[in-house]
Amino acid sequence: MGPDPQWCRMRRGGFRCRPGGERMRQRAAFTETIASQVREFQPAFEAQVGPELAAVFAREQEDLRREGLPDGVARIGDPLPDAVLYAADGQAVSLADLLDSAAAILVFYRGSWCPYCNIALQTYQRELLPVVEAFGTRLIAISPQAPERAARAARDAGLYLDIYSDGGNRLAARLGIVTTPSADSMQARSALGIDVVGSNMDRTAAIPYPAVVVADATGTIRLIDVRVDYTSRTETCDIIDTLVAL
Repeated sequence: MGPDPQWCRMRRGGFRCRPGGERMRQRAAFTETIASQVREFQPAFEAQVGPELAAVFAREQEDLRREGLPDGVARIGDPLPDAVLYAADGQAVSLADLLDSAAAILVFYRGSWCPYCNIALQTYQRELLPVVEAFGTRLIAISPQAPERAARAARDAGLYLDIYSDGGNRLAARLGIVTTPSADSMQARSALGIDVVGSNMDRTAAIPYPAVVVADATGTIRLIDVRVDYTSRTETCDIIDTLVAL
């Protein structure tokens, strides 16, 4: 049995779960949503990069919202595809072997250079990881970045989530969630010292849409939430609602 579904409406004071029939008390969490953190972050970010670059990113986000999701995105009920991922030490492992028939939450993020990805990952580590551990579920963060770069950035950010590299976006492509930033936005990021191509394992600009995929122990997708606007992310409550229903 998982946590009481009513925990999701609690913003302070924690929640209870009973894995294996035993009651556990998790620490207080869920004091603010990812969306609220992004709203708080955005004005400072725009002031830091300046109005010209901020306008480029705003246009990019508007274009992404207008275009919407591409055809071919995986759906609930589809089997979770397999692909080779790479650990921090560069060792290759198939996703199937990594999960070993366990339910899993896969968090696809664009790269450590994306501040919105960092907000989401920090939130998932703080609020989601304790719940995942109580369930005996895997929580894995996946990006196209080279393993050593992703691992170094995670250490610098104080992240200890399981982080794997999806070389060439092979897993993301099989889920139908690969995109390429616009030329204008790539130029704007270069002006900020961000080298998307240089950081990616395959030396291309291809990145995944931010997405969360929850698969059950049979490898069936039970949640796939893909965000075309990279400033928007799946909230912790929505992920746990799916875990409760597994």
